[in-house]
Amino acid sequence: MSSDQPVAVEVADTSSVDVPAGASKARRNLLLVVGAVLVLNVVALILFPPFPRGGQPGEACAFPVCYIDGNLEFPAPHVVLDLAPGGDASALVTFHPSLTSTIVTMWLISALLLVAAFLVGRRRQLVPGRVQNVAEFILEALAGFATSLGGPQARRYVPIFAALFIYILFFNWSGLIPIVGKVEFLRAPTSDVNITIGLALVSFALFHIEGVRAMGIRAYLGKFFPLREFRNGISAGLIAMFVGLVELMLEFVKPLTLSMRLFGNIYGGEVALGVMTSLTLAFMVPVALLGLEFMLNFIQALIFSVLTLMFILAAIETHHDEHAEPAVETGHGRDEARAPHPEPLAAAH
Repeated sequence: MSSDQPVAVEVADTSSVDVPAGASKARRNLLLVVGAVLVLNVVALILFPPFPRGGQPGEACAFPVCYIDGNLEFPAPHVVLDLAPGGDASALVTFHPSLTSTIVTMWLISALLLVAAFLVGRRRQLVPGRVQNVAEFILEALAGFATSLGGPQARRYVPIFAALFIYILFFNWSGLIPIVGKVEFLRAPTSDVNITIGLALVSFALFHIEGVRAMGIRAYLGKFFPLREFRNGISAGLIAMFVGLVELMLEFVKPLTLSMRLFGNIYGGEVALGVMTSLTLAFMVPVALLGLEFMLNFIQALIFSVLTLMFILAAIETHHDEHAEPAVETGHGRDEARAPHPEPLAAAH
């Protein structure tokens, strides 16, 4: 070919490039979710409009102050049924026997989860369908995550870890439904400190019961009251007792941190979502905040269940494990020497 002959260059027509089916489907699903959230916000606003605090439904409500106040709930939940009239059921933490909006919502979610678990378990097949595949994938993922954190000994506690995670996750997510919080008898259970304290006390009982089961009552109490250390002298015994008492006090801090962390994050998220929804009504800003809360609620459920699992594994661990010395190279091969160690002082995990 001579140098003066024109060269034909084919230019690809980028306008004819097809968008992958997966990306197109994901974008369509995202738009459907956003549209559904906006529609639900509008429907909730029409069917359950905010009204002045202390007033009656349908009463005129001025924008924006009344809208914000009407969309927010104080930390104390609404009392649906007072089982002991005459008492004070409006405190943040109360022992007053009453049926609150958070308890009603908790019962509804529990019933739905139990029915769903029964239906999935009843229709198990050798060749699983789509629903069974999803359920098995979730359980296997949770089991793999738990054992990756705690090792083989965590496998025994996978049912506890998975049940707590799923239970709390749906409690958290219930507060993202536009109708929840606008109806007096519906409210996210974990936005009530009484519910989170109850969950934390269940976890507290679990890891101490498992500690006693694994080690025996005498050895388990010996972690906090190491009286044997007095054999090594009075000073060693006093130091060990001091460390043990500090560890005992830390045990009672665990349910407090578990409950307050969960309550604070969920209730704070509801306040932020309620204010933004009230100010922007049903526009796009609440949708972005809703997506953020969706992710944060997932993380909070995971944190609670992971901490419970770690506390259980710490409770069943003894303080008297022996530690191997590094292997020593000799002329005849490797000799692994294990030097004797005295029983260590009780230390905090």
